[in-house]
Amino acid sequence: MNVPQHVAIILDGNGRWAKKKGMPRNYGHAQGSKNVEKICEESWRLGIKYLTVYAFSTENWNRPKSEVDALMTLLRNYMKSCLKTAAKNDMKIRVIGDKTVLDDDIKRRIAELESATVNNQGLNFTIALNYGSRDEMIRAMKKMTQDCVDGKVNVDDINEKLYETYLDTHGIPDPDLLIRTSGEIRLSNYLLWQLAYTEFYFTDVLWPDFTKEELIKAIEKYNKRERRFGGVKEE
Repeated sequence: MNVPQHVAIILDGNGRWAKKKGMPRNYGHAQGSKNVEKICEESWRLGIKYLTVYAFSTENWNRPKSEVDALMTLLRNYMKSCLKTAAKNDMKIRVIGDKTVLDDDIKRRIAELESATVNNQGLNFTIALNYGSRDEMIRAMKKMTQDCVDGKVNVDDINEKLYETYLDTHGIPDPDLLIRTSGEIRLSNYLLWQLAYTEFYFTDVLWPDFTKEELIKAIEKYNKRERRFGGVKEE
């Protein structure tokens, strides 16, 4: 089985999963968080080198304050457990998105997590937090424009390769496979630049129910695709 090097996942369906069980939405988010750790371990065992998950979008701030507060509390707790998981599995953690608006204690924990795992050699695990692809591209454009003003970049030298160095994902290969759970069929402002040649896989399975077997199903489907770049089949 040809295992994709980089898998990106939109973790969807936590709230609906909880509702089906007669539980509050926050219970679903908590279970979804636990499932992330399981899928991280299974991904590495299957041979996946990079895993990027959509944890909290720039649009998620529009949810009810009680839910946002609960998600931030969950995030704080997750950062603690993630450090232990990373140490156990030699996992390298990176957080992308606009971290400037996050509470100071969360920013400190992110910095500690990234610093503590920077030399780990296992799964490269990227968490998209307060992330929106349009926001990412605008921030990148502002940085690049300022470098042009400062004389660090010549306008004539701007190309895709240079622009990518300003994105949050610089240094990370583009995803080979995107998985979205819960039956929704849209990208929701996720990695729009990076997904240009990515294969998509949509499943009705809600995220807390997404297992190793479901991941293998997605990879098997990926294997049936003919990867083409500009009309040229990938060898």
